[in-house]
Amino acid sequence: MAADENAAEARLGHRFDRPALLDEALTHSSAASPSRPHNQRLEFLGDRVLGLVIAEALAERYPEATEGELAPRFNELVRKETCAAVAREIGVDGWLRLGKAESRSGVRRKTAILGDAMEAVIAAIYLDAGLEAARAAILRFWTVRIEAQGDEAPRDPKTWLQEWAQGRGMRPPRYQVTGREGPDHAPLFTVEVTLENGGAAMAQATSKRAAEQQAAYRLLHLIGEIDD
Repeated sequence: MAADENAAEARLGHRFDRPALLDEALTHSSAASPSRPHNQRLEFLGDRVLGLVIAEALAERYPEATEGELAPRFNELVRKETCAAVAREIGVDGWLRLGKAESRSGVRRKTAILGDAMEAVIAAIYLDAGLEAARAAILRFWTVRIEAQGDEAPRDPKTWLQEWAQGRGMRPPRYQVTGREGPDHAPLFTVEVTLENGGAAMAQATSKRAAEQQAAYRLLHLIGEIDD
């Protein structure tokens, strides 16, 4: 096994019985070949596994919370930026296999690429050893983020942005799907949100709702409402 994969296993706290799964999870489409599949199918599965584990963890931690109170917590924890932050913490950015051109262009630092890779790694663990192993790996890195939310739920980005605009006498933010790619079973939506004053941001996600939430979050960051 490659040294990077040994380091990945140590960092993840999981030794693979089928190392090829980790190899696939760490392979970007630009480095794929007939003998080395890329990680997009694993990313599709890992997104769902992550969502299940985080939803379960939040329901257990906040047994009296309503769906409306849990949703913004969930969205904050599973958004692409959070997945990318975990990927950087683990070291996935250094292990990713990329094509030569992509390696030179700084692709490995991109949030979308890292977030997808982290989800693919989660799926690889799930397929290798089952849900309990995947849950353990996820909670290893997400528990501190769950605890950091505290007792007050984070605000829903779309609602927050709308309230910000209305408080300044603007029309509500406008959301537009500007692109859709990928197969029907794993679509990727690009959404742009714009404000009356000209502010705008874009995001990609596997559902229109998630893309809207991420776009709103990015615009809140751009206008200085969010500091991180």
